[in-house]
Amino acid sequence: MAESSIEWTEHTWNPTTGCTKVSPGCKHCYAEVMARRLAAMGAAGYENEFQLTMHPSRLRQPLQRKAPTMYFVNSMSDLFHEDVTDAFIDRVLATCRKTPQHTYQILTKRAERLPVFFAKRLVPDNVWLGVSVEDRRYGVPRIAQLRKVQARVRFLSVEPLLEDLGSLNLRGIHWVIVGGESGHGARPMSPEWADSVRVQAQAQGAAFFFKQWGAWGPDGVRRNKKSNGRELAGRRWDQFPVRIVAAAVA
Repeated sequence: MAESSIEWTEHTWNPTTGCTKVSPGCKHCYAEVMARRLAAMGAAGYENEFQLTMHPSRLRQPLQRKAPTMYFVNSMSDLFHEDVTDAFIDRVLATCRKTPQHTYQILTKRAERLPVFFAKRLVPDNVWLGVSVEDRRYGVPRIAQLRKVQARVRFLSVEPLLEDLGSLNLRGIHWVIVGGESGHGARPMSPEWADSVRVQAQAQGAAFFFKQWGAWGPDGVRRNKKSNGRELAGRRWDQFPVRIVAAAVA
C-alpha cells in the first residue's frame, strides 16, 4: 500500500498487478510504464512486470491500518480482468467487509463482468464501484453495465477523455471524474468535451470532480501538467458523493 498523488483518493492498494489493453484509453497506460520501472528497480511484486499477477500476501494490508482511509483498489491493474478468479475477487471483497472504517474505490474497464459477478453477490457498503469511460464506442456502453449493479456509490472515471461523449444517461451514477491524458504520447482534450460532461453531471445530480488537463492545456499548448492546472469553466471542481453516502447510512 502507498499514499497516492491521485487527486480523488488517499492511498492505493494493489492486491493484483498487471493488465492487458482492451480499448483506446489503454494506449498510453501509466501503470504499464510504472510497472516496468519498478521491475527494473527490483521492487517486490513486480517480478512479472506488467503480466497479470495476483498477490494473496497483500490481502491483509488494509487490516493493518486503523485510521479511516480512502483506497483506490488496483491502481496498477484491473480487479475484474478475465485472469483474476472469482475466488480471488471474493477474498478482496472480504477484506473490504472486515474494514468498514475504510472506503474502497474499485474501477474497471471490464464492465461486462460486473453484473455477472454480482448477480449472486452484494457489493459491500464501503465499496464504490466505477467504470472507465474514454470514448463513445468502448466507454459509454460501460455505464449501462455499471447501472445493473446495486452499489452505494457508482462512479465514472472519464479519463483520458478522448472525444465528445454526446448525450449521457447518468441515471444512478453518483460521481463523475473527468481528466485529460498526461505522459509521453498524451492526446489532447477539448475544453468543450470536458464541460459537456460537467454540465450533464450537474443536471442529472452527480457530483463532479475535474482531475486535470494533463499534458495539454485548455489553450491547446503542451506543457507540464501541473502548469496546466485543474480549473474548468473558471474554477476547480472537487466534489465527492459525500451527501449520497451520508443519506444511505442515515
